[in-house]
Amino acid sequence: MTDAPDPAATPVDPDLFRSTVARLPAGVAVVVLRWRGAQHAMTASAVASVSLDPPLLMFAVHADSRVREALDDVDAWAVSVLSDAQAPTADWLASPGRPTIGQLDRVPHRLAPVSGAAWLDGAAAWFDCRTSAVHAAGDHDLVVGTVVATQQGSAAAGGLVHLRGRLHAVRG
Repeated sequence: MTDAPDPAATPVDPDLFRSTVARLPAGVAVVVLRWRGAQHAMTASAVASVSLDPPLLMFAVHADSRVREALDDVDAWAVSVLSDAQAPTADWLASPGRPTIGQLDRVPHRLAPVSGAAWLDGAAAWFDCRTSAVHAAGDHDLVVGTVVATQQGSAAAGGLVHLRGRLHAVRG
């Protein structure tokens, strides 16, 4: 019987990893929090349900991003699960160089009931959360939150999936 190779001895090429993991379809959402009097938003494709009891939701955020910095001061945040019609919103909130102040001026929204962060109108679903844990994970941090409020969008709303660097509408 042969021993398995030591994974540390053969590191994975970062470009190969990026192109390979791009084949993993991921739902698209927007995470928003209120910090220093402004709404700060980011498009996220690493959002997942963690637990039903208690209800926990998780998202990944780049360790040196503005949203991650805000999470050191703010423990409440909102998630809007984007519908199949919201690709332009996902692109806008993922674009580098967008303004810090007023980035949601062009995006219809309302305030979530607990966090006061924005819930984006037309989304397929919404969650309002309070941070319960943050875990370092390479160049990202995994933020786990207790869900304190949730709402479903229209039953006709589809979803938005990120696959191979592009957004794809999905109808249910």
